[in-house]
Amino acid sequence: MTTVAQILKSKADQSVATTSPEASVFEAVKLMAEKNIGALVVVEGGKVVGMVTERDYARKVALMARNSRDTPVRDIMSTRVMYVRPNQTNEECMALMTENRLRHLPVMEGERMVGLISIGDLVKDIISEQKMIIEQLEHYIAGGLG
Repeated sequence: MTTVAQILKSKADQSVATTSPEASVFEAVKLMAEKNIGALVVVEGGKVVGMVTERDYARKVALMARNSRDTPVRDIMSTRVMYVRPNQTNEECMALMTENRLRHLPVMEGERMVGLISIGDLVKDIISEQKMIIEQLEHYIAGGLG
């Protein structure tokens, strides 16, 4: 099984896009669009204090007819942030994301954020793992028949 640390190492871009609670929702959505991502980690004083997603924007700004330029991220972010540690497995992360309907998990070492994994990162890793197992089984079967 792959660990979160291994998944992070395999990512081409290991940077984590962040915003502050005081930033406008407009600025946060603009940053997500520029980086082609669906979520930002909200950081204040070097600590993770929330997450803001495109879904938060759609449900808490657009559908409520709020102005994204006047609404601070603090007003729409999720403050209950679930996270994982680098030694956790892809299966543990997938279970956590599925049970809690999450698409992004910050990776924490102590109080320090060291990365972010998405559901896409996990799916890619699990598919790669399964492909390797299938190839090994095919090789085993072919060797046993020859």
